[in-house]
Formats: sequence, structure tokens, C-alpha cells
Amino acid sequence: MGVRTGLEAKLYYKAGGVAAEGAWAELTDIKDNTLNLEKGEADVTTRGNSGWKATIGTLKSGSVEFEMVWDPDDEGFAALSDAYFEGTAICLAILDGAKETGTGLVADFAITKFSRKEPLEEAVSVSITAKPTYSATAPVWMEAGQPPLEEPEPPVGGGT
Repeated sequence: MGVRTGLEAKLYYKAGGVAAEGAWAELTDIKDNTLNLEKGEADVTTRGNSGWKATIGTLKSGSVEFEMVWDPDDEGFAALSDAYFEGTAICLAILDGAKETGTGLVADFAITKFSRKEPLEEAVSVSITAKPTYSATAPVWMEAGQPPLEEPEPPVGGGT
């Protein structure tokens, strides 16, 4: 893989969630993107730890934060706006490269922050935070070399 720059990273979305009909699309008008990954902690300190606390990681948590241009005519912006205002899931794939070669988190997300910024000498933008949400499809960490994000199968058959 080698070193990658943020410019090579990709953020894909699919309205309605992982299992929804429709194709993956890239969000191209985003600025800086941050994928936050953490684990909860459990204290496993025993008397045998020689006076040191011991900890193990527990449940993983993730979120993604990014800014994008406030453009209601942009399909990606509209999909994120709809997910926020309608309280629906949107699938995001936060990858360090193209969907065929990238590594990162793929999950159904809830948009938990949708804040508009209006700086005097810059374009109006929106600051977005998304977190994995309740879904029939569990979050996955996609490794480089795994099959790319699948496109839906075309409908089969038809009426007479």
C-alpha cells in the first residue's frame, strides 16, 4: 500500500443504508475528513500487577467528521441532509483509497451533527458528524484486497 495522502482517501455513500437498492457514489466536495476509532476500557487490575493498573479494550466505537460545501443541488449533500432531517440511515464507506483498493470502515450511519458555517470570506459549508447506527447490517472494517463494495444485482425476469 505505501504512504497515502488525504487527497487519495475516498468517502462513499449509499442512501438508505448498506442493504438499500442503488449504487455507491463518491462524496467529492468534502474537505478535511477524520475517521475516529476508539475502544471502551475494562479494568482488569489484579494483585499480581505489582501495583499497576491493567486495562483491556472492550467495544469499538467509530465516527466520521468532515466538512463539505453547502450545496443543496449536490446529490451527496442532499442525501446527507435527508438522512439528518428525516432520521434515516445512510451507508458510508470511509476508505484510504478507491473502493477497489481502500481500507476503512463501512457501516450504516446516523447523521448526528449538521452544522452550517457562514464565514465572511469563504463559501458556506456544513460540518457533519456521523456515527454507526442500529442496523441489520453490522459495521465492518474493509481491508485492501477484499472484494470492492458491491453494486446491486440488476433485476431478473419481468412480467409478460
